[in-house]
Amino acid sequence: MKSNDGAAAAKRRAGESAADRVSDGEVVGLGTGSTAAHAIRALGRVVDGGLDIRGIPTSHQSRALAREAGLPLTTLEDATPDVAIDGADQVAPLGVGDVTGDGFADAEGTILVKGGGAAHAREKVVDAAADRLLVVVDESKLAPVPDHPVPVEVLPDAVPTVETRVRDLGGEPSLRAAERKDGPVVTDNGNLVLDCDFGTIEAAGDLATQLDAIPGVVAHGLFVDLAAELHVGLVDDTVVHEF
Repeated sequence: MKSNDGAAAAKRRAGESAADRVSDGEVVGLGTGSTAAHAIRALGRVVDGGLDIRGIPTSHQSRALAREAGLPLTTLEDATPDVAIDGADQVAPLGVGDVTGDGFADAEGTILVKGGGAAHAREKVVDAAADRLLVVVDESKLAPVPDHPVPVEVLPDAVPTVETRVRDLGGEPSLRAAERKDGPVVTDNGNLVLDCDFGTIEAAGDLATQLDAIPGVVAHGLFVDLAAELHVGLVDDTVVHEF
């Protein structure tokens, strides 16, 4: 097992590796989470060094971090992202052994499970709008099959009916509780989050379509066929890219 220091260093390497792929003049979608945060800080440093880069944040958290890093910001109304850098709670179907040698065989078939930070609705909008999505993770997020509970952002009044529909699809929904206050997690959009456990997900594309069709669902955390590059921080201090 990696130490906490080793995991933190792996995340930093992944984030900085993706940041190195951003070119002068580009607009960058800024993901949310601890690994994406390293990319945002790295982009702030290259802006300080003279590169012309603007960011589109996906959450209050990434917006605040970008401002702290000195990264100029814009919006989807004013610009289209050339690239987005974002993390994931799980990347499948992959295993640690797949990141050796020549790297991954096919990033286009990669399934991401996102939403641990409850920012996946905005992240999906920005990531899908970008020409390229660079996914940044440490190796603990790799899995041979997707089996992570799928976060589903839901309109508050629709929670009971969405729970019923999720159970009909074979999932077990759980309303996400806040950690530092009583009550549920409330997203930046003012909605609630159901963490839906489907066990092993054999047909992620079909499940994504079924979840999209449920009235009251704002966005779910299955990101199918969106990744263009995978930047994985490994124990041995290397990062593998897929282009």
